[in-house]
Amino acid sequence: MDLARVDDLLVVRRQIGRAPRGVDGIARRCRFGCPQVVVVHPVVDGAPFPTLYWLTCPHLRRAVSAVESAGWVARLEDDVRRDDRLRADFERAHRVYIELRAARLSAEDRATLAARGMLRGLLDRGIGGVADLRCVKCLHLHVAHALAGENPIGARVLADLGALECEARKRICSAPL
Repeated sequence: MDLARVDDLLVVRRQIGRAPRGVDGIARRCRFGCPQVVVVHPVVDGAPFPTLYWLTCPHLRRAVSAVESAGWVARLEDDVRRDDRLRADFERAHRVYIELRAARLSAEDRATLAARGMLRGLLDRGIGGVADLRCVKCLHLHVAHALAGENPIGARVLADLGALECEARKRICSAPL
């Protein structure tokens, strides 16, 4: 993970259309140096934030949205139900994600959330806060996780997407602020 610089946060702001919250760093950059995936702290503004990796790249977000609109969430959930190996790999990805998220919690974060009865949710729930570790929920989350680490669902989506970044002459994130 790279530390997020001020110029990174300005690019992310442009990418997502609002000021980013809770960004700890950059998990992945495109070949042009722009953030594609940011690392978000598990506690944002005093509340649990179950999404550790956030896909910010507009090129990838659009491509993943198209795949989601084509019914891939249901298709991939069916694959997880039918394929024992995929299910095991997917559940392992959820567990690793939970461990990574838990490791990012400070003692203060843990105490604050425990006092509010909110700590167990971050320690028990998977990617995006799902309780059922066979649930796909949002492909953007899984693609972000695959780009930052390992996620079999995200990897399947990425394999089908084609280009994982803009063409040089059509750079989305290079426009001035």
